[in-house]
This record gives sequence, structure tokens and C-alpha cells, in this order.
Amino acid sequence: MSWASSEGSRRSMLANRSRDTKPELAVRRALHAAGFRYRVDASPTRNLRSRADIVFTKQKIAVFIDGCFWHGCPIHATIPKRNADYWVPKLRRNVERDLETTRKLESLGWVVLRFWEHERVDDIVKLISNSWFGRAARAPDPAPSNPTATRTTRRAIADNCGLPCIDGQNLKNP
Repeated sequence: MSWASSEGSRRSMLANRSRDTKPELAVRRALHAAGFRYRVDASPTRNLRSRADIVFTKQKIAVFIDGCFWHGCPIHATIPKRNADYWVPKLRRNVERDLETTRKLESLGWVVLRFWEHERVDDIVKLISNSWFGRAARAPDPAPSNPTATRTTRRAIADNCGLPCIDGQNLKNP
């Protein structure tokens, strides 16, 4: 047997994509239609291991479209019943890594925008557009003197969003 706990789990894991997910493609299509040009699945800086889904290099804006399961959405995240000893620390580490990445980028003067996969594409594009025009109107900022100062627009949807995930299923109540 492979690394997975079952053949079904193995197939499911192999089908998960690290880029070009439905939510990412929807946001990218809308941004492109609005005239924006960007880099896809790129590391914002050379010394950062993490890759952003959409990167505007001149404006120093990194956009992440986070999956509810993988990044711990407070509305839709679930804890797997099978192999929980493996999954719980892995998923917790993903959330920690997200925070570390955000802090590192912000300390280097980047604007970090994080969205959940179930957020409305129009809302995401509006926030990205506002950030882009705000950054394009002035020279890029040097690294902030206070690294704890935040410019992150984080997860615009409140706990009671009532929206289904992008594939039409609410993960808490399938």
C-alpha cells in the first residue's frame, strides 16, 4: 500500500491541485477581463519558499486564494475522522505557515491579500483592484519600520456568510 490510508484517499489526494483551482481560475479570469496583468503561482521574493496564487510584482501585492479544508476556514473547515493523528497537526501547520508567510511579506513591504475559496469573485476582484490602484498611485513603500503593523486584508467574509463553497457544497453539512 502507498502512503495513503486507503486507495480512495490516495485517489482523492492525487486529484488535489496546488494551482489552477476553480476559485483561482475564476478570480484570474475576472482580473484579466478587467485589464490586470499578473504572475501566477509565483514566489513574491526569492528568499521565500511559499508561492502566492497571484502576484503583482511592481505593486508588491501577493494574493492567496485559500482552500477551506487546507487552510482552516472557520466556516467550512472539517477535521478528518480517518488518520486524525496525521491530519490535525498538518492542517494546523498550514495555518501557522500562512501567518508566517504573511508576516514575512509584510515586513518586506508587500500587501498580502488572503481570501477563502467560497468568497464571491466580484468582492475579491474589487478588493484586489482597490489595493492595486492604491499601490500604483504612489511609489512602493520600503519595509515598514514596525513589522507588527499590518496591511493585510484578511478573509472579508464574516462567520455567517451563508455562501456555499465554490463547488456548491457546504463542507460542514454535505
